[in-house]
Parts: sequence; C-alpha cells; structure tokens
Amino acid sequence: MSGGNDDHTPATYASPPCLMHELDPDFAGLVHTVDPRQHEDVMRWRKGERQRLIADRLALDVSLRSEYSRRIAAHLREIVGNVRDVTVSAYWPFRGEPDLRDLMATISADGGRCALPVVVERHRPLVFRQWSPGRPLVRGVWNIPVPAEGAEIIPDVVIAPVVGFDPRCYRLGYGGGFFDRTLAALPARPRVLGVGYSGAAIPTIYPQPHDIAMDLIVTEDGVTSPPAT
Repeated sequence: MSGGNDDHTPATYASPPCLMHELDPDFAGLVHTVDPRQHEDVMRWRKGERQRLIADRLALDVSLRSEYSRRIAAHLREIVGNVRDVTVSAYWPFRGEPDLRDLMATISADGGRCALPVVVERHRPLVFRQWSPGRPLVRGVWNIPVPAEGAEIIPDVVIAPVVGFDPRCYRLGYGGGFFDRTLAALPARPRVLGVGYSGAAIPTIYPQPHDIAMDLIVTEDGVTSPPAT
C-alpha cells in the first residue's frame, strides 16, 4: 500500500479547499456527483496535507517512532485476536511509517499467514503475495521490498498505513489510488485496519466517491471507530 512520489517539502494553504457541504458527497447526499473544479481543489489540498503530514512524521525522533510502533502493534494484536489460519496483509515500512515487522513475525510464529501488497501496474489493483520473515524480498515500485516469490492470496485482514485520517476513518494515502482500487476489486471485503501516528489526525480528508473508509484506525493512543450511522 505504501508508495508515492511526494517530496518532503511541506505546503500549506490559507484555508480548506471549499466548504464542507460543497465537497463531501455524503454530507450533500450527492454520492456520484462531484464538480470537476471542486475535485481538483480537493486533490490540490490533499497534496499539500500529504506533504505536511509526511514531513511531520519524518521529523519524529526515531526512538519515539519505534515506541509508537510497538504500541500500535500491541493494539493490533488485541484487535485481530487469534491469528491461526488467518491471513494478515501488512506492509514494509516506508518514509517513517509505523514499523510492524515484529508483528508479522509474531503472526507467523502463532500460526497465521502474512502477506505483503505488490504494485503490478499503475492504475491497477494491488496483489497480495504470501510472505514470512526470512523469505527473500526484491525491490519493487519506489524501491519498497516485496516478496520475490509466493502465491497470490486474498487476506482476511488488511493493515494499511495512513498518511492522514479523519474521524470517519477515511484514509489519506499517497495519492496513487491503489488501496481504494484494490478494495473495490476484491471478491470479498477483508477487515481493513488503517494505522498511523495520532499526529496524522485531521478534521476531514474531504472524501470523494471513490474513497473507502477503514473499519478502524489504530494509532499509538488507541483505536478510532467510524461514527454509528
């Protein structure tokens, strides 16, 4: 899920792109109707937020990121529960993301199966390839390690890193659209857990019709659930 070509230069805007009722299709009841200019405003705003949030994440002390990762992993272990015969897709840490490699080792040791996402082509869904610690990796897109071999599998649980997230559990990613495209294409929806640091919280990502909310967001401080509907 990780990946992107963002630089590290934070960008700011004087105000959000537009009024919430003009941008949030759920708020307006316009699930499939988005004005093209408003959509461009949202994408421009997201780019600035993405740069700012990645810069903030990279500025965290390495030891603090390690502690946050440990706490996030502990929350995830409790949420996922018994992993025997369960397939969990995680990710290889990229640009200061929470490092869950120890969690993947624990899942494998406890009888679960691990997978890593692989970009096979732009504008196409990701595939999930089975992997366990110690098995060979190769450099994939954006030089992120991916399994050199392994069967393509459909995970029961997907752990997805977030650049930002909002109270409704919408995820701000790297802008490639891989994650939403992948969820839409899977024959059955897995349980989807977004992970990031609490500092990645923002009031809204201004969700668009293609955005798919996470089931939960997990940070070092705990778990965010979407509001009841």
